[in-house]
This record gives sequence, structure tokens and C-alpha cells, in this order.
Amino acid sequence: MLEIQQLKAGYGEAMVLNDFTFTLPKGQITALMGRNGMGKTTLLKAIMGLIPVKSGQILLKGSPLENLPTYLISKSGIGYVPQGREVFDDFSVYENLRLAALGSSIKNLSLLPQIYDWFPILHERRNQKAGTFSGGQQQILAMARALMTRPEVLLLDEPTEGIQPNIVHEIGLKLSQIAEETELTILLVEQNVHMVKTMAEEILFMENGRLMASCSMAELNQDDALLHRYLTI
Repeated sequence: MLEIQQLKAGYGEAMVLNDFTFTLPKGQITALMGRNGMGKTTLLKAIMGLIPVKSGQILLKGSPLENLPTYLISKSGIGYVPQGREVFDDFSVYENLRLAALGSSIKNLSLLPQIYDWFPILHERRNQKAGTFSGGQQQILAMARALMTRPEVLLLDEPTEGIQPNIVHEIGLKLSQIAEETELTILLVEQNVHMVKTMAEEILFMENGRLMASCSMAELNQDDALLHRYLTI
């Protein structure tokens, strides 16, 4: 589905990603873990065209995406929920969702009933300004806004940051449900082990801009040595 081949990217002359290579299978939820500063957010920004790719390839179903404008990458089928959510505070819930649809295809407005079914709170508060929401509610809106573009791949950057544990669990279960129903492929950048164990089928471990190890969730549940190796300071 999404292939990254020997990717080098960074900021100016400083390379953060060093020959990063991996493949996301269709319909799978994959978690990317690692300590702060290892390049996880940089990888997502490179995929989305927010920073230039120095070398290597980003392929979606075999079609190259590297260095395309961000709006074309989005239109190709990749949704992105950045760290910090970045909803439009002064716009209502409905206006946030409508903008996402109009930015991709006006036909995507037909998704609103499905979005409201997945996230009833957004229907209940559809006329409320997003800036009045709690952090957890804003995260739900940010994810719903990304889903309004009908992505085949969804990139999530630290979705649990600043959110209460009970909301974290609910979000994890809901995203797992949506992925199962729609065959959505998800790449989850996350430090919250509970969220990862709720959602992920495969875990990748990143260090110094490189993919260092990977394991299935079943393997991780049997032996969490990789968590200690790549997350412990």
C-alpha cells in the first residue's frame, strides 16, 4: 500500500531520516515508536510533502509521491492528523468538516452521516466552535476531518498527547473499528503504550532516523524488551 524506500529527509543540510525503509500493508494498523527526537514526526512530514525529500522514494500503490505538493498528496489518498490537532478554533464543527470535504472533493460531503454515526458528539455539537472543545474532543474532530477526505492511508502523530486516559482508550477502539469497517491503513506515531496495544497489529521501532526493529503485537505481549530498548531514556 504505502512503501518508503531508502528515504533521506531533514531540515536544510541536516538530515534526520537516514535510508528509512518500510512498507505499510493495506488495512493494517502499524505503530511507529521511539524516543523523542528520533525522526518520527519528520517522517510523517516528509510523506505529506511538508519538508523536502533529499533522496529515496515514497510510493502509494506504486505511484511516487516524493516532493509532490501537499494538496496532491492528500488528494492521492493520504490523510494526516498532525501533532497538536490544528483544528480551526473559530469555525464550528460542521464548518471544519465541510472545509475538509471541499478541499478534497465536494462529493465527500456525503460522508457526513457516516462521520456523525462514528462520532455522535460531533453531531450533537455540530454548531459549536471547535475552540471551545476539550483536547480530547478536538482530537476527535481532527481525526474526523481527516476521514472526510476518504483517505486510504491515515497518518496520526501523537494523537493521545494531552488527553485523559479514558478518552485515549475510546479513541483507540473507535479507530480500530473504523479501520476494520473500511480497510483503512493507519500509521500511528505514538509513545502511549496502552494506545499502541489497543490498536496496532505491527510495531516499528525508530532510532536516529532509521528503522531499527519491528515485531507483531503478539510478540510484544510475550516480550517487551524492544520497548525498553527503544523507549527508555
